[in-house]
Amino acid sequence: MSLKNALRHRLARLSLSLAVLPATLSAPLAHAHEAWLLPSSTVLSSTGYVTIDGAVSNDLFFFNYRPMMVRDNLVISAPDGSTVQPENLLQGQLRTVFDANLQAAGTYRIALVNASLMASWKENGETKRWRGSHEDLAASVPANAEELVIREGNSRIETFITVGRPSELKPSGRGLELLPVTHPNDLYAGDPATLAFVIDGKPAANIEVEIMAGGTRYRDQLEKQKLVTDAQGRITHTWPAPGMYYLKTTVDGQSDTMQNTERRLSYVATLEVLAQ
Repeated sequence: MSLKNALRHRLARLSLSLAVLPATLSAPLAHAHEAWLLPSSTVLSSTGYVTIDGAVSNDLFFFNYRPMMVRDNLVISAPDGSTVQPENLLQGQLRTVFDANLQAAGTYRIALVNASLMASWKENGETKRWRGSHEDLAASVPANAEELVIREGNSRIETFITVGRPSELKPSGRGLELLPVTHPNDLYAGDPATLAFVIDGKPAANIEVEIMAGGTRYRDQLEKQKLVTDAQGRITHTWPAPGMYYLKTTVDGQSDTMQNTERRLSYVATLEVLAQ
C-alpha cells in the first residue's frame, strides 16, 4: 500500500470513529444491578400455592444477569409467626424459583435476610481478624483490644402475600425494616400510602427511600421517586399507576448500641399496587 493510500485509509477510519462517538455518548447509562423477589400473586382469595422468582438484574423484574442466592437465608413467615418451608426450590443460570404453600388466612412475609459481623484489631503489633455472630463477639474479641474496628452488615429483601384479609406485620427488631402503616397488600393507584421504617425497632428518621416502578426495560428513564422519612420514620407516597414497584433504602453509619462499630443496613421490598 502506498503512503498516500495508507493515509487515506487512516483518515477514513478516524472519520468513522468520530461519527460513532456522539451516538455512544448519547446512549443511556447502564442500570445498576438490583436484587428482587417477585411473587406470582400478592393477594389470594383462598389458600394455595404462590411461586416466587428471585434474581439480580439490570432491568427490574426481568431476569437477565444472575440468580438470587437462596440458601438458609430464606424465611417465609406465616401470619401466626411460624415458618413455612419453600418447595421446589430451583436455582437456574438467570433466576431462582421456589413455591410457597400458603395454608392459613392472613399476611405472609417472604424475606431473604443476610447478616454479617466482622472485627479487626491489633494484638502485640499483629493484626487480628474475626468473623462471627453477636452472641460470640464478646468471647472472641479481647475486651481491651487495640485499634478495634467492628463492621456489621444487615440486609433484607422481601415481599408480602395476603390470603383473605390482611393481618398485622411485626418487625424482628434487628436491622432496617418496614413497619407498615398502610398495609403492603392494600395499595391502590391514586391513593396515598404511609410506610414507616425502623432500625432495631426504633424509628429511622431522615433516611432516603427510593421507589421505582417496574418495566424499566421499556422506558428511557428510571423515574425514581426519592422521599425522606420524618421524625417518626414515615413517608407518604401516592402511587401514580397500578403495577409492581421496587422500594429500596440504605443506611450507613455508626451503631448506637455498640462501640467502635460501623453499620451498613439495607432494605428492599417488592410491592404490588392495584387498580381502583
